[in-house]
Amino acid sequence: MTKVLVAGATGYLGRYIAHELQSRGYRVTVVVRNSAKLTAFEKAHFEVIEAEVTNPDSLAGCCDGVDVVISTVGITRQKDDLTYMDVDYQANLNLLQQAQQGGVKKFIYVSALNGEKLKHLKIFQAKEAFVDELKASGLGYCVIRPNGFFSDMAEIFHMAEKGRVYLFGDGTLKGNPIHGEDLAEYCVNAITASDQELNVGGPQTLTQNEIASIAFEALGTTPQITHIPDWCRVAICKILTTFTSSKFYGPFEFFLTVMGREMVAPQYGNRTLKEYYQGLNDKTPESAS
Repeated sequence: MTKVLVAGATGYLGRYIAHELQSRGYRVTVVVRNSAKLTAFEKAHFEVIEAEVTNPDSLAGCCDGVDVVISTVGITRQKDDLTYMDVDYQANLNLLQQAQQGGVKKFIYVSALNGEKLKHLKIFQAKEAFVDELKASGLGYCVIRPNGFFSDMAEIFHMAEKGRVYLFGDGTLKGNPIHGEDLAEYCVNAITASDQELNVGGPQTLTQNEIASIAFEALGTTPQITHIPDWCRVAICKILTTFTSSKFYGPFEFFLTVMGREMVAPQYGNRTLKEYYQGLNDKTPESAS
Protein backbone atom coordinates (compact mmCIF):
# COMPACT_ATOMS: atom_id res chain seq x y z
CA MET A 1 0.00 0.00 0.00
CA THR A 2 1.38 3.40 -1.00
CA LYS A 3 2.36 5.60 1.94
CA VAL A 4 1.88 9.35 1.50
CA LEU A 5 3.15 12.07 3.78
CA VAL A 6 1.13 15.31 3.82
CA ALA A 7 2.84 18.44 5.12
CA GLY A 8 0.54 21.27 6.15
CA ALA A 9 -2.25 18.85 7.03
CA THR A 10 -4.11 21.17 9.40
CA GLY A 11 -4.35 23.90 6.76
CA TYR A 12 -7.29 24.54 4.44
CA LEU A 13 -6.03 22.42 1.54
CA GLY A 14 -3.81 19.97 3.40
CA ARG A 15 -6.68 18.69 5.51
CA TYR A 16 -8.80 18.02 2.41
CA ILE A 17 -5.86 16.18 0.81
CA ALA A 18 -5.28 13.97 3.84
CA HIS A 19 -8.95 12.96 3.95
CA GLU A 20 -9.05 12.33 0.20
CA LEU A 21 -6.01 10.07 0.48
CA GLN A 22 -7.56 8.14 3.37
CA SER A 23 -10.82 7.68 1.47
CA ARG A 24 -8.90 6.14 -1.45
CA GLY A 25 -7.06 3.67 0.73
CA TYR A 26 -3.62 5.27 0.94
CA ARG A 27 -1.61 5.04 4.14
CA VAL A 28 -1.46 8.63 5.38
CA THR A 29 1.18 10.29 7.50
CA VAL A 30 0.66 13.92 8.43
CA VAL A 31 3.24 16.43 9.58
CA VAL A 32 1.65 19.01 11.84
CA ARG A 33 2.91 21.72 14.09
CA ASN A 34 0.28 21.11 16.74
CA SER A 35 -1.48 17.75 16.90
CA ALA A 36 -4.18 19.29 19.12
CA LYS A 37 -5.62 20.79 15.91
CA LEU A 38 -6.39 17.31 14.59
CA THR A 39 -9.81 15.75 15.07
CA ALA A 40 -10.33 12.42 16.82
CA PHE A 41 -10.97 10.82 13.42
CA GLU A 42 -7.70 12.17 12.04
CA LYS A 43 -5.70 10.98 15.03
CA ALA A 44 -7.24 7.53 14.64
CA HIS A 45 -6.68 7.19 10.88
CA PHE A 46 -3.44 9.08 10.23
CA GLU A 47 0.07 8.50 11.45
CA VAL A 48 0.93 11.80 13.11
CA ILE A 49 4.35 13.45 13.20
CA GLU A 50 4.46 16.59 15.29
CA ALA A 51 7.25 18.80 13.96
CA GLU A 52 8.17 22.34 13.04
CA VAL A 53 8.92 22.33 9.33
CA THR A 54 11.19 25.36 9.66
CA ASN A 55 13.38 23.31 12.02
CA PRO A 56 15.14 20.57 10.02
CA ASP A 57 16.14 18.65 13.15
CA SER A 58 12.49 18.12 14.10
CA LEU A 59 11.85 16.49 10.71
CA ALA A 60 14.61 13.90 10.99
CA GLY A 61 13.43 10.56 9.62
CA CYS A 62 9.94 11.80 8.76
CA CYS A 63 10.14 10.38 5.24
CA ASP A 64 11.46 6.94 6.13
CA GLY A 65 9.24 4.40 4.40
CA VAL A 66 7.29 7.13 2.57
CA ASP A 67 6.56 6.77 -1.15
CA VAL A 68 5.09 10.20 -1.93
CA VAL A 69 5.26 13.60 -0.24
CA ILE A 70 2.58 16.22 -0.83
CA SER A 71 3.43 19.66 0.54
CA THR A 72 0.97 22.51 0.92
CA VAL A 73 3.35 24.34 3.28
CA GLY A 74 3.34 28.11 2.82
CA ILE A 75 2.47 31.36 4.52
CA THR A 76 -1.06 32.58 3.93
CA ARG A 77 -0.94 35.26 6.59
CA GLN A 78 2.24 36.62 8.12
CA LYS A 79 2.80 35.39 11.67
CA ASP A 80 5.52 34.38 14.12
CA ASP A 81 7.94 36.82 12.51
CA LEU A 82 8.60 34.31 9.71
CA THR A 83 9.22 35.36 6.11
CA TYR A 84 8.19 33.72 2.85
CA MET A 85 11.78 32.56 2.44
CA ASP A 86 11.65 30.96 5.90
CA VAL A 87 8.51 28.96 5.11
CA ASP A 88 7.64 28.75 1.40
CA TYR A 89 11.27 28.15 0.50
CA GLN A 90 13.33 26.86 3.44
CA ALA A 91 10.69 24.76 5.19
CA ASN A 92 9.86 23.01 1.93
CA LEU A 93 13.56 22.55 1.25
CA ASN A 94 13.89 20.90 4.66
CA LEU A 95 11.14 18.47 3.64
CA LEU A 96 12.75 17.87 0.26
CA GLN A 97 16.06 16.97 1.88
CA GLN A 98 14.28 14.47 4.13
CA ALA A 99 12.50 13.06 1.07
CA GLN A 100 15.84 12.55 -0.67
CA GLN A 101 17.32 10.83 2.38
CA GLY A 102 14.24 8.66 2.83
CA GLY A 103 14.12 7.41 -0.75
CA VAL A 104 10.80 9.06 -1.61
CA LYS A 105 9.72 8.36 -5.17
CA LYS A 106 7.70 11.53 -5.83
CA PHE A 107 7.33 14.99 -4.31
CA ILE A 108 4.17 16.96 -5.12
CA TYR A 109 4.33 20.67 -4.33
CA VAL A 110 1.31 22.97 -4.37
CA SER A 111 2.30 26.50 -5.42
CA ALA A 112 -0.04 29.06 -7.00
CA LEU A 113 -1.17 30.05 -10.47
CA ASN A 114 1.20 32.25 -12.49
CA GLY A 115 3.95 31.93 -9.88
CA GLU A 116 6.58 31.51 -12.58
CA LYS A 117 5.40 34.80 -14.17
CA LEU A 118 5.22 36.82 -10.95
CA LYS A 119 8.64 36.26 -9.42
CA HIS A 120 8.88 39.98 -8.59
CA LEU A 121 6.39 39.34 -5.76
CA LYS A 122 7.96 38.28 -2.46
CA ILE A 123 5.71 35.26 -2.10
CA PHE A 124 6.60 33.92 -5.54
CA GLN A 125 10.30 34.62 -5.16
CA ALA A 126 10.22 32.06 -2.35
CA LYS A 127 7.82 29.57 -3.96
CA GLU A 128 9.60 29.50 -7.30
CA ALA A 129 13.02 29.30 -5.65
CA PHE A 130 11.81 26.09 -4.06
CA VAL A 131 10.41 24.88 -7.39
CA ASP A 132 13.91 25.27 -8.84
CA GLU A 133 15.33 23.17 -5.98
CA LEU A 134 12.67 20.52 -6.53
CA LYS A 135 13.37 20.26 -10.25
CA ALA A 136 17.08 19.84 -9.57
CA SER A 137 16.57 17.29 -6.77
CA GLY A 138 16.56 14.15 -8.89
CA LEU A 139 13.21 13.06 -7.40
CA GLY A 140 10.08 12.48 -9.40
CA TYR A 141 8.02 15.61 -8.95
CA CYS A 142 4.87 17.50 -9.82
CA VAL A 143 4.31 21.21 -9.27
CA ILE A 144 0.62 22.06 -9.06
CA ARG A 145 -0.32 25.71 -9.53
CA PRO A 146 -3.97 26.23 -8.55
CA ASN A 147 -6.04 29.33 -8.98
CA GLY A 148 -7.41 31.13 -5.92
CA PHE A 149 -9.38 29.08 -3.40
CA PHE A 150 -13.07 29.56 -2.68
CA SER A 151 -11.96 30.45 0.84
CA ASP A 152 -10.11 33.46 -0.62
CA MET A 153 -13.36 34.55 -2.27
CA ALA A 154 -15.00 34.72 1.16
CA GLU A 155 -13.67 38.28 1.43
CA ILE A 156 -16.04 39.36 -1.35
CA PHE A 157 -18.92 37.62 0.39
CA HIS A 158 -18.15 39.45 3.63
CA MET A 159 -18.10 42.78 1.80
CA ALA A 160 -21.49 41.93 0.35
CA GLU A 161 -22.74 41.15 3.86
CA LYS A 162 -21.90 44.72 4.78
CA GLY A 163 -23.94 45.98 1.82
CA ARG A 164 -21.37 46.89 -0.83
CA VAL A 165 -18.53 45.23 -2.76
CA TYR A 166 -15.55 47.31 -3.87
CA LEU A 167 -13.64 46.25 -6.97
CA PHE A 168 -10.64 47.76 -8.72
CA GLY A 169 -11.15 48.66 -12.38
CA ASP A 170 -14.34 47.81 -14.24
CA GLY A 171 -14.76 44.33 -12.75
CA THR A 172 -14.49 42.49 -16.07
CA LEU A 173 -11.29 40.59 -15.32
CA LYS A 174 -11.93 36.85 -15.15
CA GLY A 175 -10.92 34.01 -12.89
CA ASN A 176 -11.96 30.50 -11.97
CA PRO A 177 -11.31 29.88 -8.27
CA ILE A 178 -11.46 26.31 -7.01
CA HIS A 179 -12.93 24.60 -3.95
CA GLY A 180 -10.44 22.88 -1.64
CA GLU A 181 -12.14 19.50 -2.00
CA ASP A 182 -11.92 19.61 -5.80
CA LEU A 183 -8.29 20.66 -5.60
CA ALA A 184 -7.55 17.87 -3.13
CA GLU A 185 -8.93 15.32 -5.60
CA TYR A 186 -6.74 16.83 -8.32
CA CYS A 187 -3.63 16.69 -6.13
CA VAL A 188 -4.21 13.05 -5.23
CA ASN A 189 -4.75 12.22 -8.91
CA ALA A 190 -1.28 13.65 -9.55
CA ILE A 191 0.29 10.79 -7.58
CA THR A 192 -0.18 8.45 -10.54
CA ALA A 193 0.02 11.06 -13.31
CA SER A 194 3.17 11.66 -15.36
CA ASP A 195 2.78 15.46 -15.59
CA GLN A 196 5.50 17.51 -13.89
CA GLU A 197 3.74 20.91 -13.92
CA LEU A 198 0.00 21.48 -13.82
CA ASN A 199 -2.23 24.56 -13.67
CA VAL A 200 -5.75 24.10 -12.37
CA GLY A 201 -8.84 26.15 -11.57
CA GLY A 202 -12.48 25.57 -10.74
CA PRO A 203 -15.31 24.61 -13.10
CA GLN A 204 -16.63 28.14 -13.73
CA THR A 205 -14.84 31.13 -15.23
CA LEU A 206 -16.39 34.31 -13.85
CA THR A 207 -15.76 38.03 -14.01
CA GLN A 208 -15.15 39.86 -10.75
CA ASN A 209 -18.54 41.54 -11.23
CA GLU A 210 -20.19 38.13 -11.56
CA ILE A 211 -18.48 36.87 -8.40
CA ALA A 212 -19.77 39.89 -6.48
CA SER A 213 -23.27 39.41 -7.88
CA ILE A 214 -23.26 35.74 -6.82
CA ALA A 215 -22.41 36.84 -3.28
CA PHE A 216 -25.38 39.21 -3.18
CA GLU A 217 -27.62 36.53 -4.71
CA ALA A 218 -26.62 34.09 -1.94
CA LEU A 219 -27.55 36.77 0.60
CA GLY A 220 -30.81 37.59 -1.15
CA THR A 221 -29.89 41.27 -1.44
CA THR A 222 -29.61 43.75 -4.30
CA PRO A 223 -26.10 44.01 -5.75
CA GLN A 224 -24.26 47.19 -4.80
CA ILE A 225 -20.87 47.29 -6.50
CA THR A 226 -18.48 50.24 -6.49
CA HIS A 227 -15.63 50.32 -9.00
CA ILE A 228 -12.45 52.00 -7.81
CA PRO A 229 -10.07 53.37 -10.50
CA ASP A 230 -7.33 50.84 -11.13
CA TRP A 231 -4.59 53.41 -10.63
CA CYS A 232 -5.55 53.37 -6.94
CA ARG A 233 -4.66 49.69 -6.74
CA VAL A 234 -1.26 50.37 -8.33
CA ALA A 235 -0.64 53.37 -6.07
CA ILE A 236 -1.55 51.48 -2.89
CA CYS A 237 0.79 48.64 -3.83
CA LYS A 238 3.61 51.10 -4.55
CA ILE A 239 3.13 52.92 -1.23
CA LEU A 240 3.08 49.68 0.75
CA THR A 241 6.20 48.24 -0.89
CA THR A 242 8.05 51.54 -0.42
CA PHE A 243 7.18 52.40 3.16
CA THR A 244 6.52 49.06 4.91
CA SER A 245 8.49 45.84 5.40
CA SER A 246 7.95 42.77 3.24
CA LYS A 247 6.52 40.95 6.26
CA PHE A 248 3.70 43.51 6.28
CA TYR A 249 3.17 44.24 2.60
CA GLY A 250 3.67 40.70 1.24
CA PRO A 251 0.02 39.53 1.46
CA PHE A 252 -1.27 42.88 0.18
CA GLU A 253 1.23 42.88 -2.70
CA PHE A 254 -0.01 39.45 -3.74
CA PHE A 255 -3.72 40.31 -3.39
CA LEU A 256 -3.46 43.65 -5.19
CA THR A 257 -1.44 42.15 -8.03
CA VAL A 258 -3.75 39.23 -8.75
CA MET A 259 -6.80 41.51 -8.53
CA GLY A 260 -5.36 43.41 -11.48
CA ARG A 261 -4.94 40.51 -13.89
CA GLU A 262 -6.93 37.66 -15.37
CA MET A 263 -6.47 34.44 -13.39
CA VAL A 264 -7.81 31.63 -15.55
CA ALA A 265 -6.57 28.02 -15.48
CA PRO A 266 -7.80 24.74 -16.98
CA GLN A 267 -11.14 23.87 -15.39
CA TYR A 268 -11.60 21.03 -12.93
CA GLY A 269 -14.20 19.90 -10.40
CA ASN A 270 -17.92 20.42 -9.95
CA ARG A 271 -18.31 22.54 -6.81
CA THR A 272 -19.60 26.02 -7.59
CA LEU A 273 -18.95 29.37 -5.97
CA LYS A 274 -22.71 29.90 -5.62
CA GLU A 275 -22.98 26.76 -3.48
CA TYR A 276 -20.01 27.88 -1.40
CA TYR A 277 -21.51 31.33 -0.79
CA GLN A 278 -24.87 29.79 0.08
CA GLY A 279 -23.07 27.67 2.65
CA LEU A 280 -21.46 30.78 4.13
CA ASN A 281 -24.85 32.45 4.31
CA ASP A 282 -26.30 29.44 6.13
CA LYS A 283 -23.61 29.93 8.79
CA THR A 284 -24.26 33.65 9.39
CA PRO A 285 -25.79 34.59 12.77
CA GLU A 286 -28.84 36.02 11.03
CA SER A 287 -29.66 32.78 9.23
CA ALA A 288 -28.95 30.72 12.34
CA SER A 289 -31.37 32.70 14.51
